Amino acid sequence: MPLFFRTYGQGTFPMKTVATIGSGLIGKSWAIVFARAGITVRMFDADPARRAAVKDEIALDLRAMARHGLITDPAEALSRITVVDSIARAVKGVDYVQESVLERVDVKTAVCREIDEVMDAGVIVGSSSSGIPASQFTGELKNRERFFVVHPVNPPHLVPLVEIVPAPWSDLDLVPRIREFLDAVGQAPIVVNREIEGFILNRLQGALLNEAWALYAEGYASLADIDLTVSHGLGLRWAFMGPFETIDLNAPGGIDDYARRLSPLYHSIALQRRDPKPWPDEAIERARQERREALAIDRIPERQRWRDEYLMKQLVFRKKAVED
Repeated sequence: MPLFFRTYGQGTFPMKTVATIGSGLIGKSWAIVFARAGITVRMFDADPARRAAVKDEIALDLRAMARHGLITDPAEALSRITVVDSIARAVKGVDYVQESVLERVDVKTAVCREIDEVMDAGVIVGSSSSGIPASQFTGELKNRERFFVVHPVNPPHLVPLVEIVPAPWSDLDLVPRIREFLDAVGQAPIVVNREIEGFILNRLQGALLNEAWALYAEGYASLADIDLTVSHGLGLRWAFMGPFETIDLNAPGGIDDYARRLSPLYHSIALQRRDPKPWPDEAIERARQERREALAIDRIPERQRWRDEYLMKQLVFRKKAVED
């Protein structure tokens, strides 16, 4: 059973103090993941304005979680987080580092080099990279065998999946330790056995997005109706089971029966997309107009809060469903 169904902060964790580098949407969410589990967190961001604002933002998120019963004491969780003014102050003396800076090779290279210079022996470093493999920004580091991609879903304090992706030179003996740690703090880690662009989640998401954009660009359906197909169709099942279990249950004889019945159809569909193209500019502009008619640009933060509230309600429901 994934540990995100359980109460946070009840386990014995293999790592007691964590540094989070970068305090944007992902970085501050990681801080919540660790702090709610009883772990001491040191946060650093290169932007002084972000350092000044981030704890107030985290406090709002923690209070929202408390309203839904996902944590019991938001003030206590917040007290475990300290914002510091340098990477060295964040990293020295910790057991684990989670880097969540801008998704650019040059930025990640520079930040990981700074971490590498000050990290203690035995520290593990995870990068929240969404698609850039660790081999592109850790190759010249002294401790490169201790750097991994540890890629979450946004926001990780509400969506628990995390991808652990080693570089070719990563110490594979550390992978079970990372997985154990992420399990213990309430995440749902998976291991990607070797590097591939986009890892697992974004390759699966990309396949759906590419087909969605193609269907929209070719005029088969509106954005709203394509979204409805996922939210009220595929997504209802995918919220609690993956594609292989879905098809295993969708044929009398299980997954092999389903494959025999429908593999020709899916192969035929795939052959229709043998020359994939970038998402068309014209379709992107139509999509922008359609989305802005549905949601004004200045209301996106409000809708993000709605999304997070909905995710919290789902987590409460899933927790109760498992307990029952």
